[in-house]
This record gives sequence, structure tokens and C-alpha cells, in this order.
Amino acid sequence: MPRRSNEEKLREYYRALYRAWGAQHWWPGETRFEVIVGAYLTQNTAWRNVELALANLRSAKALSIEGIRETKISELEQLIRPSGYFRQKASRLKTFVAFLDAEFEGSLDQLFAEPTEKLREKLLALNGVGPETADSILLYAGNHPVFVVDAYTRRILERHQILPEKTDYEEIRALFERSLGAIADAQLSMHSDEERESTVLKTAHSPSPMSTARRPPLAQVYNEMHGLIVSVGKHHCGKLRPQCDGCPLQPFLP
Repeated sequence: MPRRSNEEKLREYYRALYRAWGAQHWWPGETRFEVIVGAYLTQNTAWRNVELALANLRSAKALSIEGIRETKISELEQLIRPSGYFRQKASRLKTFVAFLDAEFEGSLDQLFAEPTEKLREKLLALNGVGPETADSILLYAGNHPVFVVDAYTRRILERHQILPEKTDYEEIRALFERSLGAIADAQLSMHSDEERESTVLKTAHSPSPMSTARRPPLAQVYNEMHGLIVSVGKHHCGKLRPQCDGCPLQPFLP
């Protein structure tokens, strides 16, 4: 039997995960701007802490472009304190809104109308925005077809002997984008209820306006794959103790 390419392996992983768990409704959020704020706040912290910070912003009516713009930096720091590194993150949120105002007249429509690579360069030039944050904003808030690479992705690739964990971010992103492009054309037929098993992951997020928004097929596939990888990382592929039993990817282990 010929050896499968890494691209073929990742396509098989996608199919196995989606059949087993279905849509993960990631990224949860009510608005595009909430997703952007979440992408900043989730740096170096758990999502449950981000949810606390987002709830504070929502209660203070500060979870909007105008809200971040008008809220004093000291007050913003306290609102997002649960997310950790709150002084850095408050400053970075202010920087993003200033960038949006200066470059795009405060309009997310104008921001996301920019070509993907050009906008990615601009985001990466902002203080505190690395590739994962930039790509999360592009994919989940802007529906740009860019795959998001995180620590879970690296861990799974390492344990399945596909790529070393320290592989360059852009190399990993390119591998997933090459692999998943072929799936986008068949997305509608593959994502039918008939092909889903009954073992949908119980801890998947509830549908939200952002997670259920219409998006191009390629962006949808990238969205689903990253959400599924997050679930593998959270429930099976832990940093210290992997729990492979019950994981849809267990049959693919070397």
C-alpha cells in the first residue's frame, strides 16, 4: 500500500472528526467585534477567563468599537482583568480601535474588504498581534480563508508524527491550507445529517450568530477543522496526559 501524504492524512482527520462530533460552533460570539476582542483576550489564558472578561464588557456596555474607544484605559483594564495580562491587553485593544479609525474610518466592513494578505500584514504590524491572533481575526470575524494554527494543532501533529511541534507557523498553516482546499468543494454533501454519527461532542459550543454565519466554503472548512482540533486538545490530547481512548483520531496514531 502506498504511503499516504500528510495532506491525505489531514483530510482523513477532518472527515473522522466531523463525522464523530459535528459542528463545534467555534468561534462563539454575537458580533464580529466581539470575536476580535476575544482573539486579543484569549492570548495566554483559558477561554473560560475570556468569557468572564467579555461578560464584564457587555455589562458595562463597552463591548463595541465605540465602547472600547470611549472607555478610559484604567476602567478597561479592570473590566478585562479576568483574562490576565489586562494592562497589555487593554492597551492593545485601544491600539486596534485607533488603527481601525485611522485606516478604515472605524468600519469593520471596510477593514474586511481588504485583500487577505494585505490585511494580514497590517494586522501583524500592530502591537501584540502575532500570526495566531491575526488569523483568528481574519477567519472568525472576517470570513477570510486563513487557517489558524494553535498549540493544540502543534501537539496533535507532533504526536501523530506528521510535523515536529516546533515547526514554523507558516509551514503548518500552508500544510493545512493545501490539505483542506480539496474538501471545500465537497463540503455540502459531506456535512449532511445522514453522514454524521450520533456521538456529537456534548461540550461543543451552542450556536451563536457568529458561529452560524454564512461564509465561503473554504473559510467554513478551516473554521470547522480548527474548532474540532480545539476539542481534541481539550478533551483528549492534553499537554501532559493524552487520553486517546474515545478520540476519533486514535485509529490514526502511528
